[in-house]
Amino acid sequence: MGRIINFRPRRSMPRPRPQNDNAGSPVEDLEKFEQSGEEDNYRDRMITNAVAFVFAVLLILAGIWLATTMAQMRKNQDCVLSGRRGCTPVEAPPPTRF
Repeated sequence: MGRIINFRPRRSMPRPRPQNDNAGSPVEDLEKFEQSGEEDNYRDRMITNAVAFVFAVLLILAGIWLATTMAQMRKNQDCVLSGRRGCTPVEAPPPTRF
């Protein structure tokens, strides 16, 4: 038949206790990321945020316009390739009578 192997559970290793000092820490000191004593320029930050928001809205609108244009072109192309006539409306001025 087969050979059965019994696995014994491993002994747990003692976890090292974290040290309070940064002498052996692999992470550098985070003081360089702290804010400096300079005042925050709120007005410039809000202007930058507004410009970024307008830019994002314009990108979204351009994407929507592009998607609808591509869908309309695909619809017209499918209509023409299926052999139908009058797939796209052609605007012509009304005939004038003399």
